Amino acid sequence: MFASSFHLSGTETFILLMAVVTAFGVLARWLKLPYPILLVVGGLVLSLQPWLPPEVLKQYQLPPEMVLLAFLPPLLYAAAFNTDWSAFRKQLRSISLLAIGLVLFTTVGVAAACHYWFGLPWAVGFVLGAVVSPPDAVAAMAITSRIKVPRIVATILEGESLVNDATALVAYRLSIGAVLATATTGLESEGFVWWKCVLEFLWVSVGGIGIGLLGGWLVIRLHRFLNRRSLADAKLNIVITLLTPYAVYLPAEHLQVSGVLACVACGLWVGNHCVQVFDHDLYVEARAVWEMIEFVLNGIIFILIGFQLPTILEGLSTNSDGHTMESLVVMAAVVTGVVIVARILWVIPGAYVPRWMDRMLGRNTDPYPAWQSVAVVGWTGMRGVVSLAVALAIPEKMHDGTAFPHRDLILFLTFWVIFGTLVGQGLTLPLLIRGLGVDRMAEAEPPDESENVTC
Repeated sequence: MFASSFHLSGTETFILLMAVVTAFGVLARWLKLPYPILLVVGGLVLSLQPWLPPEVLKQYQLPPEMVLLAFLPPLLYAAAFNTDWSAFRKQLRSISLLAIGLVLFTTVGVAAACHYWFGLPWAVGFVLGAVVSPPDAVAAMAITSRIKVPRIVATILEGESLVNDATALVAYRLSIGAVLATATTGLESEGFVWWKCVLEFLWVSVGGIGIGLLGGWLVIRLHRFLNRRSLADAKLNIVITLLTPYAVYLPAEHLQVSGVLACVACGLWVGNHCVQVFDHDLYVEARAVWEMIEFVLNGIIFILIGFQLPTILEGLSTNSDGHTMESLVVMAAVVTGVVIVARILWVIPGAYVPRWMDRMLGRNTDPYPAWQSVAVVGWTGMRGVVSLAVALAIPEKMHDGTAFPHRDLILFLTFWVIFGTLVGQGLTLPLLIRGLGVDRMAEAEPPDESENVTC
């Protein structure tokens, strides 16, 4: 009776989510916890309450196209806008090793674990690996922003999070194609043609960056033109900044290149040229608007992550692929462990071997980083909304109308990788930073004058 009469309109749903996000935000500050962790746990607890009918929960299903279109572009653009290009460029090698090398290493590791331990097809394992390989930018920044870390650590983590989504999405697209090709030919090897994968990755990456840089250049010129002719006040200029990420993301996606890299490249360009078109008052006003929008988008996203478990469990119960609950728990633990260990195994040599090789070749290079900072980077691998959105975007049917193999299992494992890394690593990361004295290392750094430079 209650379930049939309880229905929320879209507007009412949004208002309710805003209220819940605000309440959990206040609670997170009171408990001194990173708000993404509390929002995910709170959403999960609320979704499992017996008084909340399934009909209501279905209103909170997370459409993947909404995440990838409505949420992802502004969040990526804002993060790139606030990134110092000179610091980003200086750490470009370290960022690339994480954003490209580590994503592919994790994808292969998860695929191998799924194939050899659980007997899943290689192509399906690669799909899951691509889904869970990119760490979440918002979660990492929300946690590290509460505790000061050295600038090099912050730059590497921010830079990695800006680029790794593009690598993962390309790997995901190729893996989906491999599953479809396997279903057509019956041969797994037919799904992968490595030189074609490399060419597609280059095309997607270069094309996305090119569209982003072109869009950023045009946006700066548009602001200059409007300012010279006195055709736009602060409100109109802020609206233009809100539209900018979509103006580059949509054309890039329609041209089948990386909309993620387009937003990142555009944000970096505009953010490092904004002093030419934004005065200080406009910058302060725009920053306040953007910070509010970022909090609302992030808050809604993370609480909706917690709301997805009942839907995922319902799908898994109808198509369990013969897995018992015990085996599912083991699989979730193994995949989560592979994701965490793969990052640690990659980060430690990645921090020291390239610098050692530079010294062997007689090149000038940066000093070796402190092992404490390397440990923090290795442990900052929380997964988040992009992984869940991409998993939900997996097609339900193959070309021949049959069900996509192990789709519900991929969703289940993705959810628990997100939950395990976000809660497990997220709660222990501040303790690790304090325990290793990384916060004291950051406080001992000389002040950076660039931090006080604004538009």
